[in-house]
Amino acid sequence: MQVSLNWLKKYVDLDGYTPDELASLITKAGIEVDGVAYVAEKSTNVVVGHVLSCEQHPNADKLRLCQVDVGEETLQIICGAPNVAQGQKVAVAKPGAVLPGNFKIKKAKLRGVESHGMICSLQELGIKEDYLPKEIEDGIYVFNEDAEIGAEVTDYLNLDDAILEFDLTPNRADALSMIGVAYEVAAILDREVRLPEEEVETIDEKATDHVTVKVEAKEDNPYYGAFIIKDIKVGPAPSWMQNYLMAAGIRPINNVVDITNYVLLEYGQPLHAFDFDKFGSNEVVIRRATDQEKIVTLDGVERKLTTEHLVITNGSEPTAIAGVMGGADSEVTDETTTVLLEAAYFDPKRVRIGSRDHQLRSESSTRFEKGVDPNRVRKAGLRAARLLAEYANGTVLSGVSEFDELDRSEKQITVTVDRINNRLGTDIQASEIAAIFDKLRFKYVQNDDTFDITIPTRRQDISIFEDIVEEVARMYGYDHLPYTLPEGGQQAGKLTKNQQLKRYVKRFMEGAGLMEAITYSLTTDERAKMLVSPEVAAISKSAVRLSRPMTEEHSTLRQSLLPEMLHVLSYNVARKQQNLGYYEIGKIFIGKEDKVTSQPEEKLRLSGAITGKWLTHEWQQETKAVDFYVLKGILDELFARLNITATYKQAVINEMHPGRTAQIYVGDVAVGFIGQVHPVVEKDFDLKETYVFDLDLDYLFSIHNDEPTFNKIPRYPSIKRDIALVVNESVTAAELEATITEAGGEWLQNVHVFDVYQGKNLEAGKKSIAFSLLYFNPERTLKDEEVEASYEVIVEQVKAKHDAELRA
Repeated sequence: MQVSLNWLKKYVDLDGYTPDELASLITKAGIEVDGVAYVAEKSTNVVVGHVLSCEQHPNADKLRLCQVDVGEETLQIICGAPNVAQGQKVAVAKPGAVLPGNFKIKKAKLRGVESHGMICSLQELGIKEDYLPKEIEDGIYVFNEDAEIGAEVTDYLNLDDAILEFDLTPNRADALSMIGVAYEVAAILDREVRLPEEEVETIDEKATDHVTVKVEAKEDNPYYGAFIIKDIKVGPAPSWMQNYLMAAGIRPINNVVDITNYVLLEYGQPLHAFDFDKFGSNEVVIRRATDQEKIVTLDGVERKLTTEHLVITNGSEPTAIAGVMGGADSEVTDETTTVLLEAAYFDPKRVRIGSRDHQLRSESSTRFEKGVDPNRVRKAGLRAARLLAEYANGTVLSGVSEFDELDRSEKQITVTVDRINNRLGTDIQASEIAAIFDKLRFKYVQNDDTFDITIPTRRQDISIFEDIVEEVARMYGYDHLPYTLPEGGQQAGKLTKNQQLKRYVKRFMEGAGLMEAITYSLTTDERAKMLVSPEVAAISKSAVRLSRPMTEEHSTLRQSLLPEMLHVLSYNVARKQQNLGYYEIGKIFIGKEDKVTSQPEEKLRLSGAITGKWLTHEWQQETKAVDFYVLKGILDELFARLNITATYKQAVINEMHPGRTAQIYVGDVAVGFIGQVHPVVEKDFDLKETYVFDLDLDYLFSIHNDEPTFNKIPRYPSIKRDIALVVNESVTAAELEATITEAGGEWLQNVHVFDVYQGKNLEAGKKSIAFSLLYFNPERTLKDEEVEASYEVIVEQVKAKHDAELRA
């Protein structure tokens, strides 16, 4: 709900409060204000001008040379608007004016002719084009004749208006109207509410002589009122009404439609105007539609109806879908002279069905669905009839042809001061509670500390004691409520082991340079089968599909985090973000054989994906592209931090590069995989080289040993030896490393590869792998003989197990 403060001032005094202060007070009282916006940025030196003459520019076919009276002087202004004409009153930015966007107006020459200012359109004054009347969206704005020449345009165009954006909860339907907002703000500020005038002058001729109302679906439509207004002259609505509608986000159309929209926003009661001459009958019949019955709605679309839809008919054909949209056949046009004005109460459920089935969400359907005030339905019709008489030259027939079985009873709730204080933990006095009910305009009878409250029908959200407690609390001020610590044991809360590990892993990943991604658990059928880790694929019977998915894009539970993460990479790469790294911790869902009686098994996984450059130092002219070993290095450090020893074995996995993929094991248990995404898949996602990993966090957390350990800082020197071994191409570095570690003895502390070579001086089918060996004894200095003995054992073992030779 967009609330115009200039409009709101018609009903309640807002003096003394800025828009931001008012927004803060309303939010504290329980209705969240998302933000404060303004109709337009401030303009300076823009006034009402009178076009004295308008002639063709001597050197340009599409320009006009105008003489414009701006009060103190007459300015020569060149204008290119197609609708500028002599005699108009227009908005003129004089030389020195500043328009929104810091656009400064200066004297200029256009095609050799001087121009001293600019005749402005509403867009140029900062009003959004979406809300402009269609007749002026491509031209300048023309004021009414009563506009004062030389006066500032701000008041005429409502340019200084502030808009509060309400984020309403479903129960606060009362705040979907300006009067409802006025009641709320008046209660907060403790001020009076000024209600609009509803009395209308009528003629002796009766509406019931021209139209009768028959309701067949009484439960769906307990009240229907038909007003008749004749001698209508369709034209523009008054400028002040257009301004308020535009501030509320509604485009002005004509005075008849604008008045129904204005009252809709003012009272929260939807209305509809039919061209009575086109209605085709003197009888209004409200009934359920027949199956496959058709209607062409105002948007020109033919719609098929069912028996679940409520329609307004002329006795034979539907003329409107009740509460949703009118029919095109009885639409108000410029030729309309007699209007049948509908004011009705429709069942919220029935309107919701019609709105949903035809995908027609509107201001009217929203209010009917949430519930309108039954005591305001007829009043809204009278208010609109009054405005039609005043601003559309209408003649209002007396009375209203109506069907009325509407329940307008007010709820009764009894509360006591003690019970309210007991629930809130407060010590509010009875006089203070009475003052709160007075502010809210709730009628009550007080008997000592007991209140018998009558709830006005505009507040249909209040029906039980707890609702009254909430009203008292929010008007008393949530900031004034006392706070206490929970009673019970003194044991402070703590994180579980898995929660701590999960947070630790997140901090590590972010420290390693990856950003967290949070993707949907639901994906497409195709993506649900992609990049599934082999140990998951081995136990999953099939992907789990929703029985009633909202969309095909989110129809199936994921079996891997990676497909949606690749989609995130693709989305950002398409927006010129080239160097990216993401991780996600989330659940996957493993389907079971019996889908009907069992839920899918959930597993916690850690996945990551990187693409682009991993390191870029432009000054040093140093860059490093992502590769397998960048990602493996991150995982190696993670395993080290978790005190877990992992091994990598080359593997072939669907959608992964066959030569750059490895499965990860802890002991004999497969816990995930790492590698490059297959080039075909990369192309499908419009990605360059991309590397991913996927780990089973549930298993890693289950084997994690969180017992603290400590290693002394070595006091004695270490000894480093290098060994280069020539082996067959089929022998892996991991196999050699395992043998060296096993044969090296207790003082061999670290083994790592620092070089791999193939080429000149080596036989075909051979390669050289060089390892760095680090020895030290924490208790004493090692001797060269001890290291040499270990070295010899290593040489013997690698020769025996892998046919390795020392490289010369």
